[in-house]
Amino acid sequence: MWRGLFTAATGMITEARRTDVIANNLSNAATTGYKKDTAVHQEFENMLIKRMYDDSKTSGGVPGNGLLDTGSGDITKIKGFKVEDQDAPAIGQLGLGDYIAEIAVDYSQGSFESTSNTFDLAIAGEGFFTIQTPQGIRYTRSGAFFRNQNGVLQDIRGYNLLDRTGNPITIPAGVAESSISISNDGTIFINGQRMTNGIEPNPTPIQIQVVQFDNRLAIQKQGDNLFYAVNNAQPQPATGEVMQGMLERSNVEIVQEMVELIHNHRLYEANSKAVTTQDTMLDNSVNQLGRLG
Repeated sequence: MWRGLFTAATGMITEARRTDVIANNLSNAATTGYKKDTAVHQEFENMLIKRMYDDSKTSGGVPGNGLLDTGSGDITKIKGFKVEDQDAPAIGQLGLGDYIAEIAVDYSQGSFESTSNTFDLAIAGEGFFTIQTPQGIRYTRSGAFFRNQNGVLQDIRGYNLLDRTGNPITIPAGVAESSISISNDGTIFINGQRMTNGIEPNPTPIQIQVVQFDNRLAIQKQGDNLFYAVNNAQPQPATGEVMQGMLERSNVEIVQEMVELIHNHRLYEANSKAVTTQDTMLDNSVNQLGRLG
């Protein structure tokens, strides 16, 4: 009964954590560039159950009320029953519940929304925008940028968008937004001419830094729709294309998440009833069977 109680309890813990993940997805259904999370569960290793049987089928044993040693060194008996015997008949596997092994990120493409705003950008395919934060370089799929009073391109938190040289992107004063265009590779044009850093004699064209990682486990969520690289993972130039005047919507499917939420609630309720049943059986064993003995 104790095992049944623990197994049902692990199920409740698993479904509670999965519900938290779904709730977070639903709360970010309208967040630009958000990538939903998926709770990946894994079973604990099953236990092989073997039948304990008495001395009538074992030669060389003597029934008793204590621990007995037959001299062979491989048989231990307690009150006439043989335990820890490799030759005991196997009944089957006993499941011991499951747990959340990983919160995986679903990087599937979200749908696009046209805004016609000059500095609203989306990435079609693989890639992340690179921004500078107080904690260091971070990556995001949210392309809602704007030009601040100093002409620097920033996101809604005030973090600077970086170019391929790792510097903030500054639009020259007096340049109208209608004259600015951004190509699919992230190059910025003003009136059809490439914007450069102005350093002579070889000015460098300003190009938005869009990167990707060969291993998707190389980045993790930080919060605030930001990702950070782990284990010194090095980004590579992205294969995705930058789309101007567009925003990528969240890839959360609200109907699907609601169905999963209802399903999880039912599983949690089933495990809760199993815990109640096991607790009642244990109570009867202690208070009724024990009194009869």
